[in-house]
Parts: sequence; C-alpha cells; structure tokens
Amino acid sequence: MVSPDEALPGRSTPMEHVPATHAVLGTPLKGPWPDGTQVLYVAMGCFWGAERFFWQAPGVVTTAVGYIGGITPNPTYEETCTGRTGHTEAVLIAYDPKQTDAEHLLKIFWENHDSTTKYRQGNDVGTQYRSAIYWTTPEQEAAAKATREAFQQVLTEHGHGEISTELAPAGEFYYAEAYHQQYLHKNPGGYCNHGPNGLTCPIGLLRQDEVPSQQSVLPPTT
Repeated sequence: MVSPDEALPGRSTPMEHVPATHAVLGTPLKGPWPDGTQVLYVAMGCFWGAERFFWQAPGVVTTAVGYIGGITPNPTYEETCTGRTGHTEAVLIAYDPKQTDAEHLLKIFWENHDSTTKYRQGNDVGTQYRSAIYWTTPEQEAAAKATREAFQQVLTEHGHGEISTELAPAGEFYYAEAYHQQYLHKNPGGYCNHGPNGLTCPIGLLRQDEVPSQQSVLPPTT
C-alpha cells in the first residue's frame, strides 16, 4: 500500500459530474433516498462487474461505483489505477433494510469473487482491486465479521486459503466518473471477470438478540 507521503495529491473538488439517476433502476445516484435507507460499500475487483450483482438484488434502492479506503482526495480513475491513491474500486449499495439486510448482500459478495487473493482478482493486479467491506452501521459490522468467519470455514473445508478481505468502517467515498456508472448496462459486452466461485456462504448467522441497532451512521460521500 502507498504511504501518505507517497500518495498523489488529488484535488479539492470532484473531477466529473455524476448522473442524477441510476441507468437501470431510475433512482437517485446520490440521494436523497427514502427514509431508513442504509448504505454498505463493498470492493471485489473491477467495479464494473461487481456493481451489476447488486443492482439486480431485491431490496436495493440504488448502486454506484467509486473509490474508497484511500488517501488521495477526489481521485480520478487513472490515478486510482496507478495504486498511488490507496483506494480500492468499490460499489455503493443503498438498500431498504425492510426488504433485505447486510447478510443477504454479503452472501452475494462472498460467493462472486476470490476473497483469498489480497491484491488481485483474476488478471487485475494491484491494491486498487483488493477485496473489502466498509460498513456504516453496527449491524453491517456484525454481519461482515460473522459472514467472514462462516465463509472461511467453507473455504477451509474445500482446501482453499485464508480470506484477505479488508474489513473497516466506511470513510470518504468518491463517486467514479460518469462513464463507469452502470457500465455493463451501457456496454453489455464490456469486460467483466466476475462470476460464481462455486461456494456457498451461510447466512442467518446472527440471532435477533445479537443484532445491533440498525441506526445509520453514514459517512459523507463526494
């Protein structure tokens, strides 16, 4: 990972206008969203293919792609790809907790990429392709840790290695350039290296009395 001293300086304002609405769902890309909407961020390699899994999921209000977990403010795609911003390509998932929950969304996450390759997904190599979960509520944190433990058991039973997925509270999320948003909807034949990994992540791991408050503590997005 790049150090703060070596990171690119970035800029004080966003680089490009973000579309007002989701190209598939027709919902606001930046909000406002219905009361009670919660936001979870996941990174699982190239964000083009990753985003498509979640806009198809029940209970999802909107999705967007961008950069999170790094140092450089308002990075561009080209800067992020150098590995000198510290960010990873990520998907913002805004969802209705009355229709779905973090466990169901993280089941999609664990089952559709390789969580054991620290800075790589397929042919995509670099810290910007690292696997990560960034939570904004206590319930999401609990679900991230519980599903990681459960999926590690599945990996071990099948002779696979250790999970390297980064787990952390969400920091600043920077929306990616307009052409990246819902990329595979706009470019059906576009590059995508995601797909089922053949393993199943158990859910229903948290008893109701163990689920923390779902009060949102959303970080700012740019």
